[in-house]
Amino acid sequence: MAQARNTLIDPGSTPYYHCMARCVRQAYLCGENHLTGKNYEHRRQWVVDKLRELVSVFAIEVCAYAVMSNHYHVVLHINQSSARGWSRNEVLHRWTTLFAGPLLVQRHLAADKLGSAELARIDEYAEEYRRRLMDISWFMRCLNEHLAREANKEDQCKGRFWEGRFKSQALLDEAALLTCMTYVDLNPIRAGKVETPEESDYTSIQERVEQIEHSETKRQPLTLKPFCLQGQDTDVALPYLLHDYLELVDWSSRVVRTDKKGSIPSCTPPILERLDIDPDEWLKTMQWNNRFYRAVGRLEAMKAFALEVGQKWLRGLNACSRLYLTG
Repeated sequence: MAQARNTLIDPGSTPYYHCMARCVRQAYLCGENHLTGKNYEHRRQWVVDKLRELVSVFAIEVCAYAVMSNHYHVVLHINQSSARGWSRNEVLHRWTTLFAGPLLVQRHLAADKLGSAELARIDEYAEEYRRRLMDISWFMRCLNEHLAREANKEDQCKGRFWEGRFKSQALLDEAALLTCMTYVDLNPIRAGKVETPEESDYTSIQERVEQIEHSETKRQPLTLKPFCLQGQDTDVALPYLLHDYLELVDWSSRVVRTDKKGSIPSCTPPILERLDIDPDEWLKTMQWNNRFYRAVGRLEAMKAFALEVGQKWLRGLNACSRLYLTG
């Protein structure tokens, strides 16, 4: 049975979510339609550009993304502490970069003199917008509506572009976050489009690798949530070292490739050992993600999440107990 979105996305349970949107009837968002001969490859950049724009406005960070021919994946982080630190005017300025806002807000931003009752209403608007700016549903709405309008305009047609609302998975712990980020970055390899992660166009893994290769300071991409540096507070960065993550994605990609299916390298990346993740189950998960549905995490975290959202059972409990060896 379908559940309300506010029970599936709860920042109190976890700030990390894996989201996916697919085109209606698996129509082509991007890539080349071999039946009609039309090429939509340029639309991939639409997704990346809009993601970057929204990240600059929302208190939501992109951890990983992959833009495929008829769907896309994103792993998002809700940065509540950042949003709560914004002033009233900063919230209003951010919101009005996307929407015009009511006349009262426009007057306030134009420095018109307002009465006390009007200023109180401005405060109400600001708090409402603050909540929206750290709301994944609003983030995905802004992304999907923009893409649908642009694609329909280009195709000179009307109607639904997406098959439904976006799907989301709660990532309940560090191991789950690592699993979904790697799964997303390996999408083009799993689809047989490329052989190595750095060749995967319009993915976060390619963006991270290119930034390292072409930046003299080796800085990480500004529009992606950074990996932590040695000794850095993981509250402001992903809880892994970039080197460890790149090594894991590279190792996983060698097995996920169809010409290497079934062969398991002996040199397991240490990050799997540190997080108590079974290498064989990890590789199964990288090749087939229907093991989970609404949430991913260690067994105890999954059980706690099920209770919180009012469910007795969640798909993936058995897979979690095999994949994540502790907890």
